[in-house]
Amino acid sequence: MDNAIFRFAKPINEPVKSYAPGTAEKIALKQMLGQLSSEQWDIPLIIGGKEIRTGDTGKVVMPHNHKHVLATYHKAGPKEVQMAIDAAVKAQKEWSDLPWVERASVMMRIAELISTKYRYAVNASVMLGQSKNPMQAEIDAPCELIDFLRFSAFYAGQIYADQPYSDTGILNRMEYRALEGFVFTLTPFNFTSIASNLNLAPAMMGNTAVWKPSTTAIYSNYILMKIFHEAGLPDGVVNFIPGQGSVIGKVVTQSPDLAGFHFTGSTGTFNTLWRAIGENLGTYKSYPRIVGETGGKNFIFVHASAPAEDVATAIVRGAFEYQGQKCSAASRAYIPSCLWANVKERVGAMLQSIRMGDVTDFTNFVNAVIDEASFNNIMDYINYAKQSPDATVLFGGNGDKTEGYYIEPTVIVTTDPAFKTMSEEIFGPVITIYVYDESQYEETLALCDRTSPYGLTGSIFARDRYAIDKAFKLLRYSAGNFYINDKPTGAVIAQQPFGGSRASGTNDKAGGPLNLVRWTNPRTIKETYVSPTHYGYPFLGEK
Repeated sequence: MDNAIFRFAKPINEPVKSYAPGTAEKIALKQMLGQLSSEQWDIPLIIGGKEIRTGDTGKVVMPHNHKHVLATYHKAGPKEVQMAIDAAVKAQKEWSDLPWVERASVMMRIAELISTKYRYAVNASVMLGQSKNPMQAEIDAPCELIDFLRFSAFYAGQIYADQPYSDTGILNRMEYRALEGFVFTLTPFNFTSIASNLNLAPAMMGNTAVWKPSTTAIYSNYILMKIFHEAGLPDGVVNFIPGQGSVIGKVVTQSPDLAGFHFTGSTGTFNTLWRAIGENLGTYKSYPRIVGETGGKNFIFVHASAPAEDVATAIVRGAFEYQGQKCSAASRAYIPSCLWANVKERVGAMLQSIRMGDVTDFTNFVNAVIDEASFNNIMDYINYAKQSPDATVLFGGNGDKTEGYYIEPTVIVTTDPAFKTMSEEIFGPVITIYVYDESQYEETLALCDRTSPYGLTGSIFARDRYAIDKAFKLLRYSAGNFYINDKPTGAVIAQQPFGGSRASGTNDKAGGPLNLVRWTNPRTIKETYVSPTHYGYPFLGEK
């Protein structure tokens, strides 16, 4: 019997490869891109470790070249969803009874396989299927994905070691049980690392999952399932069921065994599923744990003391990396009038030099948005601004979906601080700027706080420390991740645990121990060494 008390050493973040000209990693990634581009896969459902093909299929295409089909995938119907639930429930007891170090070992093996054997396959799959340039793909999957796994094993050890105090004559313990049932995971297209973590964070704590991947990320997510299997993740711990969200959601939310819901996506979808769970509360064995990260309308707020060059760089990187399709992407900025001309000139110069196009051309900074629906939605916002007397499209504003779903990095300037593109999430390469009178700093901070229903990320640029402190206090609930003199994107696992509140989610901080605790069902255990033999207490004496 293994009775070691074991804890994993604190990891370091996975080093990010540069893919600079002439590097070995660039050569290897280019070769993998060529290999995957030449293949066309048939992607099944994976339920209880078995591949299932329903015959109801869809196509996976490259967003930057939508005539190029990467794969055909099979869709789950109600029968397959129930099969996945049954497989997860069946696997849960044995998986949760496994010593936690054994579960962690599987996670660490997955991380190592992705860091080494499958690094370029995972990276290339994200580039081709989700139209990320090599740097954006690298920091997502492999790097962030690996960090999630390694730090989850480390944090799990801390959680299990956290035990209550025992007084004289008794022994107190805390058992961190898995949830009773399965966890439904609904994952986004924009980060493959999040797709992995939404499944494997609950699994680290002994849970099993029914996974509905985003239709536009099925390609890279399927590679993950194959790696999970190779690493020894037991059959049924994660069940992969692509398909229509409304079909899958209806079966899942009516299951008595639903124990948790782990989500990243739109606020509207999250609200719909939370509402469905609420309507079925009498059905469940336990109240389901609901953990979700949703939308954002993230800001860059600039004080008059800020350097214009720093601000301009933050706007271009924060708003336009990965075509603005990050939950944390900068989509509104507040700039004092005394700095605006300088910032505008610098932003314009940077945008003039930016290239847009296919991900396989490493000179392109901007690539395609994810699909036609997204393209149309983003262009609707841009066209609204073009037609409004309260806004001007300063840079960009054009889109072309002939070959791929390309939209230019777009900067809108508005005179209305409550303008539609200042308050609504767009999820594309669009930022709206409101120029304010520098004498109205505090008033404009208050305006920033109340303009959007979201509270995900935001940043303040200033050299004046009093101004920073003022923003820090007045914007206290405006962002769950708050940045000082940096863009509001790029949270790193274990360094900046991620999440927001208000309409941005439950703020359970992915990438830290708080999220893992949500996937436990603690049981307090008290053992008395010598039990009392009479009911009486000293106060019952006659005198």
